[in-house]
Amino acid sequence: MPRSDSFATKLLFVCSRNWMRSLPAEKIFTGIPGFEVRSAGTQPQARIVITEGHIRWADIIFVMEKAHLNRLRQDFPGALDSKRVIAPHVPDEYQFMQPELIEELETHVALHLGPWRTTSS
Repeated sequence: MPRSDSFATKLLFVCSRNWMRSLPAEKIFTGIPGFEVRSAGTQPQARIVITEGHIRWADIIFVMEKAHLNRLRQDFPGALDSKRVIAPHVPDEYQFMQPELIEELETHVALHLGPWRTTSS
C-alpha cells in the first residue's frame, strides 16, 4: 500500500535499455499519491544506466526479468540484501506504451502493492 506523500514508497522499475518496459512503468505510476517513481536499465546503452544509488534510493525494485535481477546481483553485490525485489517477468515483446503492456504492468504492481488507483481513474 502506498504511504502518505511525506513518506512515499519509492518504486524503481528496471529493464535492459530503460525504454520499452521500465520507462512506460515510470510514466504510468508517476504522479500517483504515495509513490515516487524512477526507472533505469542494466545495459551500458540504456537511456538511464542503473547505479548503486538507484538501488539505495528504492524501497521496492521491479525487474522485468530474472536476467535483470541476476545482472544487478553481479554488478552491485550486497546492494540488494535489504531490498524488496519483484521479478514479474514482463517479456520484451511490446511497443512503447502499448495498451497490453500497460495492463500487464498495472496488474503486476497491483498484485504486490494492492489497489493504487484513485477513485477518479
